Amino acid sequence: MALKLKVTLIRSGINRPFDQKDTIRGLGLTRMYKSVVLNDTASIRGMIRKVSHLVKVEAAPQE
Repeated sequence: MALKLKVTLIRSGINRPFDQKDTIRGLGLTRMYKSVVLNDTASIRGMIRKVSHLVKVEAAPQE
């Protein structure tokens, strides 16, 4: 089974550069404290690294 990551937006994207806002939207985060479960891929890890100061990442429970 592939590892899954639970990503939660904990800081706002207001007054952030457009590339960070686009990355937040690309991760599927639309509002504060909303969580999404994503596959652990290299592209997702890169997006998370770009906005690591705005999100909280934890391992999602395996189903």
